[in-house]
Amino acid sequence: MRLSTRLSLFFLGTVALILVGFSAALYGAASKYLHRQADERLEAALNTLVAAAEVNENGVEWEPEERRLSFGRRTVEGQFLWVVCDGQGRRIDGSTPTASDPSWRETISTAKISTRPRRVEDREGRPWRVMARRLEAPHGAISATEPGPGPSAGGPRMYEALVLGAGVSLSGVRETLFNLAILLAALSCGTWTLALLAGGRLCLRALRPLTEMAEAAHAIAGQDFDERLPAPATGDELEELGRAFNGLLGRRHEAHERQRRFTGDASHQLRTPLTAMQGQVDLALRHVRSVGEYQRVLSVVQVKTRHLRRIVEALLFLARADAESQRPTLELIELSRWLEEHMRAWPGPRSADLRLDSCGVGPVWVRAHPTLLGELLDNLLDNACKYSEPGTPVVVRAGREGGTARLAVEDSGVGIEPAEVSQVIQPFYRTPQARFRDAKGLGLGLSVASRIAETFAGRLDVESRPGRGSTFSLIVPCEEPPRQVGSSEDGESIDVSAPPRRIPS
Repeated sequence: MRLSTRLSLFFLGTVALILVGFSAALYGAASKYLHRQADERLEAALNTLVAAAEVNENGVEWEPEERRLSFGRRTVEGQFLWVVCDGQGRRIDGSTPTASDPSWRETISTAKISTRPRRVEDREGRPWRVMARRLEAPHGAISATEPGPGPSAGGPRMYEALVLGAGVSLSGVRETLFNLAILLAALSCGTWTLALLAGGRLCLRALRPLTEMAEAAHAIAGQDFDERLPAPATGDELEELGRAFNGLLGRRHEAHERQRRFTGDASHQLRTPLTAMQGQVDLALRHVRSVGEYQRVLSVVQVKTRHLRRIVEALLFLARADAESQRPTLELIELSRWLEEHMRAWPGPRSADLRLDSCGVGPVWVRAHPTLLGELLDNLLDNACKYSEPGTPVVVRAGREGGTARLAVEDSGVGIEPAEVSQVIQPFYRTPQARFRDAKGLGLGLSVASRIAETFAGRLDVESRPGRGSTFSLIVPCEEPPRQVGSSEDGESIDVSAPPRRIPS
């Protein structure tokens, strides 16, 4: 089901619920009002009848001729009837009887001085609202069976009790409510139909940019990384979605370009030693050579093979995805002591130019893998020696900065241009100064060092000034001194229970 259809159904369902609720509330309020109006008319009619009777010490007198009976203006209720009976239920006076009179017997027989209206039905099953009141003579008055002074004797007829009843037909109320229900149903259906047409059009118009982006996405070929989705200038979530997708496409384009350059550079780097090896072997097999010539060729092949092996190992390390690689077990290391031992055993050609500065901050504990940490430092030292003149110092510093530890290698070489600082850690990237100096290398050392830094939950920072040198720094989280007793190779107490904290980039 399309999103526009789901939105339209939700919108129409909400409108339908609102219309049904409003119509039901209005119908209920109208019904309550009309029934209350009918009850109020009954109350007024009974009050008029009670006013027409007179209660004195002789009994209850009924003389409607002496008082005008007015029952008010007729409203929507329908037919109105009234009746006056004596205490035994015999009819004394009332409106003209009709075939559709309501059943008065139960109402009259149970009437009290004050009672509430009740619902009854006539012979044809139509509803009525009826109400009755009973008027009784004071104690000691004449009985209704006793003869009293009647009209022929020159006086009114007295009764021991009178029951006054009034009834109003609800056929008018029912008809009014029926017409109101038809009107509400028609208005609701019309409103819902209008909402259907307007809501569907509005949904299609609101989601048109999303449809256009989907069509553009389907039209983009697999290798067409230059195309972008149309981002509508609506200032809402659709515009943000378009920009997010275009940003994703841009990042994928950059990743594809890096992969393409990586593949091309890797092919070139692998082809160079293989070509040299094949040339030396072909040359050696062209003629019979002396033992010394064969040894020289084998030495060249050995050097190129080692060079090729280093390239392959670096490529495998860089190409291995984080989810596929098994992270090494990190150990708690005191950085200053480890650095001193590693520097003493460093086999580089410029060991005399190295300067070690531990900043005098005391023990600095970090979590790292000793072998990978050694490879990272060797790559940084090799890079510093490669791009600085012999005899210039290469300073190695280890210290603490707040909650982080810093291992820095500083040289006084050619430096790096500011525009190239962010690119030096890319695989196979070599600065123009490196190409001008014809410095030997793979262009992978700093890439490997950066990946190792990420393995330690840290990062590799680069600071450089052209012509004055560069500083490459490994920044990793500091750890608390060991608490649990374990055994390391140098007999120190170590704690390997807590995972490393990650340094934000």
